[in-house]
Order: sequence, then C-alpha cells, then structure tokens
Amino acid sequence: MKMTKKFDDLNDCFNVEGEIVKTEVEPKGELKAPSSSEDIKKDYEYTRGNLYSLIEKGQEAINGILELAQESEMPRAYEVAGQLIKNVADATDKLMDLQKKLKEVEEEKQLKGPSTVNNALFVGSTAELAKFLKSGLEEEDK
Repeated sequence: MKMTKKFDDLNDCFNVEGEIVKTEVEPKGELKAPSSSEDIKKDYEYTRGNLYSLIEKGQEAINGILELAQESEMPRAYEVAGQLIKNVADATDKLMDLQKKLKEVEEEKQLKGPSTVNNALFVGSTAELAKFLKSGLEEEDK
C-alpha cells in the first residue's frame, strides 16, 4: 500500500520511502492504579523513617557539639548545641503530629461510609399537586 500524496513531501524531507504499516498492540494485563490508602500508608512509613533518621543524627550531633562545647568552653558552641537540641525536639514533635494525622485520616475514611438518600418525586402538573396536597390535608383534619 503506497502512502498518500500528502505525505510525499514529508517522505522527501526525511529521505524515507515506506508504506503505512498497521500494527495492533495487545494489552498485557490490567493496569491497577494504587489506592489512596496504599499511598497514604507508603507516605506515612517513608516520612516516619526519615524523621527517625533525622532524630538519630541530631542526637549524635548534639553529643558531639556538647563535647566540643565542654572542651572549648566557647559560648558559640553552647549556642549551637542549644539550637540542635531544639531542632531534635521539633523533629520528635513532628513525629507525634504524623501519628495524629494518620489517625485522623483513618477516622475520616471510616466516617465516609455509604449513605442512603431517599427522595420523593411527584410527576404531574402543579394543579394536580395542589389537589393532592389539599386532599391530604382534608384527610388529616378528619
């Protein structure tokens, strides 16, 4: 099967001669998108691991700077040690906040259960609706 004339200019430009070849691609299997709960769990574990690592490294740095501060007795070394202690304390607070956030997300999922909505629908004219409502009110009065 020869290519159509509109592609001849492109073929000349790219110095190719060819025919249109149709190929069919068969899917190998269903692609499964990860669920949001899997993503949340994966992110939680990743963040938790990073926070543990930061806290451990911060504690090592605190030990080192405290030794340096005691040996040198320099005020700046004590200031840096204090800042490091504050940073490690903040990281431990973030770890606790992470626990709270995960708990809130899990509770939110449980609250989002299926809900049933019952709607009543009247099909007719407004005059028919007025008659229907009027007859209903008359029955209640009896």
